[in-house]
Amino acid sequence: MIPISVRILLGAATLASAAVAQPKGKQPPPGPPPDAIVHRDLRYVENGHERQALDLYLPKTAPRPLPVIVWVHGGGWQNGSKANALPVRHGLLAKGYAVASLGYRLTDAAAFPAQIQDVKAGIRWLRAHASEYGLDPNRLVAWGSSAGGHLVAMLGTAGDVASFDVGPHPGVSSRVQGVIDFFGPSDLARFVRTPGYESHGRPGSPEAKLIGGTVAEKSAEAAAASPVTYVTRDDAPFLILHGSADPTVPVNQSEVLHAALVKVGVPSELHVLPGAKHGGPEFSSPEAVGWVEQFLQKIAKGGNPPSR
Repeated sequence: MIPISVRILLGAATLASAAVAQPKGKQPPPGPPPDAIVHRDLRYVENGHERQALDLYLPKTAPRPLPVIVWVHGGGWQNGSKANALPVRHGLLAKGYAVASLGYRLTDAAAFPAQIQDVKAGIRWLRAHASEYGLDPNRLVAWGSSAGGHLVAMLGTAGDVASFDVGPHPGVSSRVQGVIDFFGPSDLARFVRTPGYESHGRPGSPEAKLIGGTVAEKSAEAAAASPVTYVTRDDAPFLILHGSADPTVPVNQSEVLHAALVKVGVPSELHVLPGAKHGGPEFSSPEAVGWVEQFLQKIAKGGNPPSR
């Protein structure tokens, strides 16, 4: 990966709105900066589900082609919206990035693997339309929190799983050049065995809704929906942040993913935030801002070809 000289001002906004169990409509969608060019509801699957769409935010004056930050929202795979595009609020457009905020089918519409199939279809659409919007198809970094963290981790590790690459633009890569994973699940079987988190193994849990049954009933599906299953040495570099006191997703989910990546030689950086929960101001602290900034400086500009 070729380093960059792009800086980010994240400010003091909280990431709590991206929590796994975020209620619908809890916060109003943030508005784009006044100098943004905004393309809303771009359908990455023609005549598809209403959530198979993305919002694309472009800076007016930055040199083209633009590196792209792909935001994937959280909400337990059952809530959330692409309207809550965290990077749009944090100075990325002014620093020369495009931001694409992806919607995807939630579990009330379809079970896994629909969610990763949709996110990958969005990535392929961005590459296929890169010249139209002034994007660099070889400089895509995926960033998500909670359920969105899970999906961007899947993007980073499952780049060569053919069954996830279905729909429009076959033959266009859905790989990304880097992943920023904030407190996303990575190993569903380990998740539901973790003391204090056993409720996630029950019927009706977000995980059960995701895979169409409990993890005990659907062990094969649980493994297929776990990013750690697909780790290989040619995966994208990762930056992972997780709170030590997260009551929703145990910190072991980030620890096990980081360990698996490091074991095979994938660049991975894990930061466990003492006392932090499932989102909160700790994730926008100057220290956390610095980690994100440094990762993007190393990864996002210059880019590498998306193929293995």
